[in-house]
Amino acid sequence: MTLADWIDETRARVARDGMAGVHESAYELRVGALRRADRFVDPGVNVYDRDWDALLILDGCRADLMRGVAPAYDFLDSPGTHRSPGSTSYEWLERTFSDGYEEEMANTVHVSANPFTHQYLDADWFRVLDEVWRDGWDDEVGIVPARTVTDRAIRAGRDHLDSDGRLIVHYMQPHFPSVPRPLGDVSTLDEWRDGREMAWQGLRRGEFTRRAVWRAYAANLRYVLDDVAVLLENLDADRVAISADHGNAAGEWGIYGHPNVPLRVLREVPWFVTSATDRHTREPDPRPADEGSGETSSAVEERLAALGYTEDERT
Repeated sequence: MTLADWIDETRARVARDGMAGVHESAYELRVGALRRADRFVDPGVNVYDRDWDALLILDGCRADLMRGVAPAYDFLDSPGTHRSPGSTSYEWLERTFSDGYEEEMANTVHVSANPFTHQYLDADWFRVLDEVWRDGWDDEVGIVPARTVTDRAIRAGRDHLDSDGRLIVHYMQPHFPSVPRPLGDVSTLDEWRDGREMAWQGLRRGEFTRRAVWRAYAANLRYVLDDVAVLLENLDADRVAISADHGNAAGEWGIYGHPNVPLRVLREVPWFVTSATDRHTREPDPRPADEGSGETSSAVEERLAALGYTEDERT
């Protein structure tokens, strides 16, 4: 967005919303200013430069949130952090799966619920790229459920991994909407404030309390970690790293959610290491018969919009 565009939008907002429009435009200006600092900060570490056999990405998970729930999970007994190269999913994808890592990607089985794979990844780069969101989206909760991802990851590990391969599993939780604790009386995205940004921006505007947002966020993390526990009993991997693509801001530097600004709270993500042994405690549900393979561009855009990603945020 250019300065002229921002001025025009500000005028329209003020005319329509009064002081609320002023506050909204001031927030956009702050985000834009902080975004320019990206070139001056630590660029982060590519996950391929770390040691792991399987990497589980929990979308939008803050390091302090993970530390808070870790005592309830035996497999989260080696706390650490990782400097992510991105503050958003699309930055993380673009900067992780990049030139110089072609050999690593070619040996990677990648199971992802994040819709940005369609813009930033090519299936030919990987041993397998399973875009779970294409046919695993649940309209009732407005996201890909954790169990759908777990089942696809179990199947991928059993069918496609060998001693040379690596597995990446990208869950969409704890990214909002919170499956177990929605912020409202209804469950669909069309009927209540959806997405990672809508919950955080609702907090910024005073529509939700910090306690309500944080409890929903933590509940969504516990929800996905319960499924991680299932995956760890149905996968063979000596070294499993559990991390995130980015964090979320809850008012730090006046920022909420995860715009592409290089704040520490967005770039410092969890890094826990454990192991996995396939005890065959779960047999995955059958996969839908490729009903998502012909996904249209408009359907993809609708799903990205449902997550709270606008066109401006993706450019």
